[in-house]
Amino acid sequence: MSETPRAPRTPRTPPRSPSPTWAPWCGPCKQLGPELDEIAGEHSDKITIVKLDVDANPQSARDFRLMSLPTLVVFRDGDGAQRIVGAKAKAELLKGLDALLS
Repeated sequence: MSETPRAPRTPRTPPRSPSPTWAPWCGPCKQLGPELDEIAGEHSDKITIVKLDVDANPQSARDFRLMSLPTLVVFRDGDGAQRIVGAKAKAELLKGLDALLS
């Protein structure tokens, strides 16, 4: 059995990091981008959003077993604790991220 991949930790990486996976050709990914940028700006004291281009990082896509784009992998203390799949409205994203933002 393989271990669940962990996000790299650096002194500047907070324990709560949603990481959207995307590709330049992905329409729903482009739709999700501005909403995530707004959320990142509004909650910068609680979360950091790090985008992962799966075309440029195919090994990471395999390691995280990504099957659909966009997929938001939510890391808590370095572990992939939650996934949000598909383009969502800002209100839906906030609901899915509520545990991190509380």
